[in-house]
Amino acid sequence: MIHKSVLLQEVLTDLAFEKGNVFVDGTVNGGGHSSAVVELFGKDVQIVGIDLDTDALAKAKDRLAQGNVTLVNDSFRNIDVVLDTIGYKQADKILLDLGLSSNQFEESGRGFTFQKDEPLSMSFKKEGGVKGFTAYDIVNTWDEENIADVIYGYGEERYSRRIAKAIVEARETAPIKTTFELVEIIMSAVPNSYQHRKIHPATKTFQALRIAVNDELGSLRDGLSKGFERLRPAGRFSVISFHSTEDRIVKNFFKDRVVEKKALLVHKKPIIAGEQELTENPRARSAKLRTLQKI
Repeated sequence: MIHKSVLLQEVLTDLAFEKGNVFVDGTVNGGGHSSAVVELFGKDVQIVGIDLDTDALAKAKDRLAQGNVTLVNDSFRNIDVVLDTIGYKQADKILLDLGLSSNQFEESGRGFTFQKDEPLSMSFKKEGGVKGFTAYDIVNTWDEENIADVIYGYGEERYSRRIAKAIVEARETAPIKTTFELVEIIMSAVPNSYQHRKIHPATKTFQALRIAVNDELGSLRDGLSKGFERLRPAGRFSVISFHSTEDRIVKNFFKDRVVEKKALLVHKKPIIAGEQELTENPRARSAKLRTLQKI
């Protein structure tokens, strides 16, 4: 399966690439956005592709073979170390696409989707979460209050307390090992009326567990701060977010840089996908693109 990059044309327009640019694709994944840059500029844009997922990097290597590309297995929160290691002091353009790819949902086998019965990992890294734990560890070892706090804080799930209580009760009988087991527990905890909405009742809980396992919000804050420091004057920084918590972090970071007179917003309001893209790629429905230009 070839992953469809969200807001592709909008990213190309916002970042306004030029020959000789150094472009950091902080979430290169399978190489979707970067491949469009390679198609337009060939080897005339130097691309640094960063990703925690080695499977994704393998796909990106094949897809970006015609470009001037350096791929690095790391988190974008370490963008400063990555640039130092490969010898770049600054970047002209930076992109963070914070969503999971369709490949990660469909092919990873790490429990990102509730539509397949897989082990409860949810880690971008094959060997486990960035802090050494997985979703299995959270649901089987954390106390009820902490589980509820994660589900509410990272998933904005209104029934977080009920779900956490059901998880703790279920694990007393046997460990919760797979996605389907967790889905069944979630479904048993929420009201019947909640089970017939557009969004699956497990969506927010799965999102919350994934964010916790990968420390996604901590990574985002670090990546924004370090990335901006390494951005060349007049350089541009684009971020695609997929839920309100991460979008709020991006919005506030960009706003603070504008107030400090260190940057300008390329557009005041976030760009969202148009009707045609939503028809072709439903995953884009919650995507928001914000772009900053450094002064």
